[in-house]
Parts: sequence; C-alpha cells; structure tokens
Amino acid sequence: MSRVDWFDCVIDRRGHDSTKWQAYGEDILPMWVADMDFASPPAVIEALESRVRHGVFGYPTECAGLRAAVVEWLWRRHSWRISEQDIVFLPNVVVGFNLAARAVCRPGDGIIYQPPVYFPILRVPEHSDTVAQPSPLVDDGNRLYRPDLKGFRMVAGPKTGLFLLCNPHNPVGRVFTPEELAGLAEICLENDIAICSDEIHGDLVYNDHRHVPIASLSPEIEARTITLIAPSKTFNVAGMGLAMAIIPNRTLRERFEASRKGLVPSPPALGYTAALAAYVHGETWHRELVAYLERNRDFLSEYIESELPGVSVRPAEATFLAWLDCRALGLTRSPHLFFLEQARVAMNDGASFGPGGEGFVRLNFGCPRSQLEEALDRMRRALNARNATE
Repeated sequence: MSRVDWFDCVIDRRGHDSTKWQAYGEDILPMWVADMDFASPPAVIEALESRVRHGVFGYPTECAGLRAAVVEWLWRRHSWRISEQDIVFLPNVVVGFNLAARAVCRPGDGIIYQPPVYFPILRVPEHSDTVAQPSPLVDDGNRLYRPDLKGFRMVAGPKTGLFLLCNPHNPVGRVFTPEELAGLAEICLENDIAICSDEIHGDLVYNDHRHVPIASLSPEIEARTITLIAPSKTFNVAGMGLAMAIIPNRTLRERFEASRKGLVPSPPALGYTAALAAYVHGETWHRELVAYLERNRDFLSEYIESELPGVSVRPAEATFLAWLDCRALGLTRSPHLFFLEQARVAMNDGASFGPGGEGFVRLNFGCPRSQLEEALDRMRRALNARNATE
C-alpha cells in the first residue's frame, strides 16, 4: 500500500471498540472525538504484533530506549533539550492536568485557564477543591484568538496556584507565538504561579507556524512548568494509554509523583511498545500525515467558504480539529443539534468548551478525504433544505 493509499483507505470501525463510532447510530457520520480514522504507522503495528506474539502479559516496565527516544524527538522537532529523568509516564494527559493541580495547589487556590478550551481542563477545579479563574481568549473579529494579557494579569493573584495552558490550543487551533507565551509566563513568574502546559498537539503544526514549548523559553519558566505530551495524537495511538509529563525541576517532579500515589497506574505494556516504535521509526509516516491533514484542512476551508453560507472557519494553525463558527446561521438551537439531526453528522458542541463556545461546533478532519467530503456534503444539503423552507 502506498503512503497516499494509507491515508485515503477507509477502515470500517463500526462494531469495534471505538468510542467515536459506537456513540451514535449507524446513519450518523461521526466527526467529533479527537482520534483520527487512519491506521497507525506500520512500524507501530509491526511492533505490537511482535509483542503480542510473545504471549506473556505480566506487569510491565518501560521499554529500554524509550526515554532516550523522547529526548531526541523533543530536541530534533522543538529544539528543547530535556534529560531522561525529567520524564514521568502517565496513562493520559487528562490525568496529568489533575495531578498537576493536586501537586501545586492548596484547597481554595485558583486555577487559570483560557476558554473556550478542551473541556477536561474546565473540570480540574471541581476535581481538586480549587477555584476556576477563566481568562478567555480574545477573538480579533476574524476568528483569530489571542491571549488577553491584560485580562490574564487582572485574574492572576496571590491565591492563584496554577495556569493550565493548552498550546496548540484545542479547539481554536492556535499555535501561540513565543511573544504571546512569554507574556503569559512573565505574569506567572511575577505571581509565583506554576504552569501545566498541554502540548499534546505540538507535533501537528502547519505552514510556517512553529510549536514552542513554553518551558523552553527560559530556565526560570522551565523550573515551574509541567509539560504534558503523548504519542496519541501524533501517531493515532490514543487507545494505547501512554502519555508523559516533562518536569525538569526535581522538587516539582517529586511533588507531582507524590500526588499520584495510590491513584494513578503506570501505562500498559502495549503502550510502551507502541510509543517506542512510533518515536524511533514513525517520523516519515508522521511527516506525510501532517501533509495530508493540511490538504484536508485547506479543502475544508475552501468548501465552507463556497458551499456553506452562514458558516465560517479560520484555517487551524495546528491540530486536526476545525472550529466552525455557525452564529450567522441564526439557528434557534445549537448547531451541534441541527447538524446531528438534519445532516446526520456528529460534531462536538462548542458550548461544551466553556464561555465563548456557544454557536460553534468542532469538526475532526483527521479522516480520509472521502469521509470529509461526505460530511460536508451532508451539511450542505441540510442547510439548503432549511433555506428552502424559510
């Protein structure tokens, strides 16, 4: 199978253990939860097959060479030099959000986040007996979202314990610039606020944009930052259950480790196997994936502009998620429900991402082009039918 065919191939996921494809009826096209409909890299599949053939699945330890592979990956792709001992293995990044809050916050402390944002981040305060301190992103009027540094500074204070950053940002698709990150970090330094940075989409960046880990800006920022990464989005292995917290500050790392005791298990054996194969042998596949996703993103943007009046989108700078602005449609209910019921297309309801998400939907374009075309065609037909009856 050629590389192009690898991403164009439609794989039947119905009837299997797919949250994405099992959540709705068979007539619904799922374009919601953030896993891609592509087979993982051949090297990952081969490594997993070899591990399964071994036949023994006792309590695992990490694969030899995995830490070195992650260190090399971060240096080669993001010019961030870490040490092997900085890495803490986790089952997923959502666990990392909550452990970070437990590690650095006391009851009643504040946690800053930037809505609209990945909804598990919204839930961290209620899980940690802390107080939500939202600092909403600012839309410049052309759907380009920027951090509101003035508002962020007003929210930050002596009772703020943690800033939960999402960069690249889910769902709006921004790759924050070094200047934007430095502005946020400076306020955190001034107010003695720790940073937990969700950078799970950092390897899926387009065009001339470049992902900069916030911890790489300076030793002072690195010393107060917990960075969360995973191979799950990069190589489509979310079901393998492995993520990492990168914590160069030894004291902070020990507090983070202590917060997981008795609560959070280590990743499973196949998670370690998949991660090692991906980071060592998956770079060519990953490069071709990003090129395919970028073409899907551009097709999506052009289609919406020409065929879906009342819907608008700014091309994502990163991720495989499109943030569709449906407010101009004038719907009497959420666009999520409209497209689910009238187009039989399931997307994420923008309101679930917090303030500023109302009137939006999030569409996953990490799929074969034919599937993306079918979803958009269904949406076009639903809007045409609605317009014809008005």
